[in-house]
Amino acid sequence: MKNANDLVLVNNEIKLRLQIERQASSNLVHVDWIAFTVQMRHAPVPTVETLFPSSEPRSCSYAEARLGLVATEKDLEREAFFRQYHREKIVAMLREFEDEDYTAHTQAFQMAEDVAAILGPDFIANSDLCRGLNFYKHRYNIERCGRTVGWVGFLSVAKGARSEAQAKTIHVNLEGMACTFAKAGWREELADYIDEHRGLITRCDLALDFFQGVAGGWARFKPEYDAGLMDHMGRRPKAKAWDEWDGLGEGRSIYLGSRQAGKLTNIYEKGKQLFGAKDATDWTRIELRYGNQKRILPTDLLRNPDGCFAGASAWHSTMLGEAGAMAAPLPIKTEPRLPEQTILAECVRNARWAMSTAGKSLALAFQYLDEETLVGFVVNCAEMPNRLSKFSREEVARHYAQAFKQVSASGSGRTGFKADQAITEEIQ
Repeated sequence: MKNANDLVLVNNEIKLRLQIERQASSNLVHVDWIAFTVQMRHAPVPTVETLFPSSEPRSCSYAEARLGLVATEKDLEREAFFRQYHREKIVAMLREFEDEDYTAHTQAFQMAEDVAAILGPDFIANSDLCRGLNFYKHRYNIERCGRTVGWVGFLSVAKGARSEAQAKTIHVNLEGMACTFAKAGWREELADYIDEHRGLITRCDLALDFFQGVAGGWARFKPEYDAGLMDHMGRRPKAKAWDEWDGLGEGRSIYLGSRQAGKLTNIYEKGKQLFGAKDATDWTRIELRYGNQKRILPTDLLRNPDGCFAGASAWHSTMLGEAGAMAAPLPIKTEPRLPEQTILAECVRNARWAMSTAGKSLALAFQYLDEETLVGFVVNCAEMPNRLSKFSREEVARHYAQAFKQVSASGSGRTGFKADQAITEEIQ
C-alpha cells in the first residue's frame, strides 16, 4: 500500500503531466475518460505475434541507445522469461475455450494490445483473464506500472435479447490515469482506431482545469446559476451540491444536469481531491461528462475536445474563454429531437472511414478499372452499409455529400485522403 509521500508524488506527477499536455496540445480541454464499443465482426483479427509472442528478447531501439536506456543482459533475460511465460499462458488458455468463445477471447486480447500500443510504451495488455464488469463476462486489463488503468470486456454474463446483442460486442474502457499518462497524439490515434473499426463511443469526460482557481472564486457559481447563465436552450439544468453553495466545507463539488440524460457537468476542487484540505492552489476543474443515452457521440470528442466542450452551452464556452482558449462550438445534440443530425452523423462516420481507411484503394479502382468493370463493381455493392441501412436512400443522398465535405474540411480523414487527392488530380 502506498504511503502519503508516495501519493503526493503521484498526484504531483498528474498535475505536471496535465500542464505539459496543455502546453504541447492545441487544446486546453483534457480528455479524462473514454469508453467505446465495437461489434465483434468489425473488431481486429488477432496477429500471430499476439497469440504466440516470440520468446527472443528484443534489441534496444535507436532512441533507447541515444538516451542511454540500453537494457542490461539481466534485463533482457528477464524480458525473455516473461515473454515465454506469456506465450505459454495464452496457448494453454486458448486450448480450454469452447469454439464459440474462441474468437471473442482472441479478438478482445488483440484489441487490448492495440489500445495499449496507442496509449504508449508504458502500457501493456495483461494476459490474465479477469471477471468482467458492466455485465461483460470476462475482461483483459490494460496496465501501467502494474496498475490497472483500463480494461477490455467481452461476452455477456446475463441472458436475454439485450445480453445476446452485448455478447456480440467488445467494450474498451480507459480511466483517467490512462488518459493522463498516455503519449502525445494518443487522442487522434484512438479516434482513427475507433472509426476504422466502426466503434461507438459510450462515454467521454472532458476536463477544463483552472490550476490557480477561477476568477471570482467558488462564490461565483451560485449567482451565475440563479441568474440563468448556466441555462441551455432556455432550460435550467438540475443542480446538486454535496456541500453548501456558499463554499463551506472541504472538497466542494457541484453537479449540473444528469447521467440519465447523458450530459453531466461536475465542478469540483481538484486540488483538494488530490492533495487534501490544506491545498492552497484553488485548483478547480470543470468536467463535462457525455454519455450515449440520448446522443451519438462523435470521435470529434477526441480530435477537438475544446470545440465539444464549448458546444455544451454558452456558459461552457465562456469558461473556456476565461481559461485562455477560443474554439468554434461543436454541439452534440440529442438524437430524438434531431433525426436529421443522426443521419448526418452516420454519413460523417462512413465518409471518414472511406477517406481514412479505404481511400487509397478506392482511388486505385477509379484510376485503373475500365468503366464497365467499375459500374459492375458499384452495382454489386448496391446494398447500403450496415449502419446506414436503417435510413432510406433518399435520406442518405441528402446528407452524404455534406458529410464528405465536412470530413475533408476538418482533415479528420487525412490518413488516406491527401494521397487520394493527388491521384484524383492526376486523373483529371
